[in-house]
Amino acid sequence: MPEATIKNTIAIASGKGGTGKTTVAVNLAFMLRDTGHKVRLIDCDVEAPNAHIFMKPEIMESKTVYVPVPIVDEAKCNGCGRCGEVCRFSAIVALGTKAMTFPSLCHGCGSCILTCPERALREGEREVGVMEKGMASGVEFAHGRLRVGEAMSPPLIRAVKKLESDADVTIIDCPPGTSCPVVQSVRGSDYVVLVTEPTPFGLNDLILAVEMIREVGLPFGVIVNRMGAGDQRTHDFCLANNIKIIGAIPDDRRIAESYSRGRLIFDDLPEYRGRFEQIIEAVKERMPANNRS
Repeated sequence: MPEATIKNTIAIASGKGGTGKTTVAVNLAFMLRDTGHKVRLIDCDVEAPNAHIFMKPEIMESKTVYVPVPIVDEAKCNGCGRCGEVCRFSAIVALGTKAMTFPSLCHGCGSCILTCPERALREGEREVGVMEKGMASGVEFAHGRLRVGEAMSPPLIRAVKKLESDADVTIIDCPPGTSCPVVQSVRGSDYVVLVTEPTPFGLNDLILAVEMIREVGLPFGVIVNRMGAGDQRTHDFCLANNIKIIGAIPDDRRIAESYSRGRLIFDDLPEYRGRFEQIIEAVKERMPANNRS
């Protein structure tokens, strides 16, 4: 094992899609493997998972994920409305003398069942997706696949993150954006890497992502992808806001060609191995001290 071992969860996020988030996540995972770490990569972009395209894992376990939803016993329900009063998501309402449920809105908290004075509610199940677990060339792999038509991804993301592992480093490939699925994905992480690009759209969404991460209260740094393709405003923003740029990936057509083939950058372009090594060292330096040995 290397002297400065990471025993952490590192989330790779971005304010927008298409910045190279998965490229960074997968390359860091295999680079950490090469330096002697036991690594796990979790693809939490359950609406459109794609890390498996690069990792080509052997799936060893698959499990359907459900969330609890209330089922109304109409013989017992008197339409008092207490269930609707405690539901924050309007997933159950009283209409006339009966309660009506909207399972697609239910977050499975169980408050309605606990507070029903007539015990007219019982717990049922609603399928939200599938989580899969396997191995990819010595790296543990897990991802979720949201059921088609399902609107809520956080329950599936939580389930995938809870899968057991003996890895000393977990890389989380987060969904793009700054909404609830991203917050659920980064929650509990020790460090967040924000991947951006030097364009006006990239900067706009980076600003939103920085606000979100600071609200959550996690340490973070920025990687600028396609450096040289845009302007200096992303660097100026980071400098003005005391944000550390921990790495940069040049705007190199060969990287895009490697990506299109589902290949690792440092396998096809060994000259870039040093850049990912520098990123890993920068992350180690900024980890909470009690999570490093």
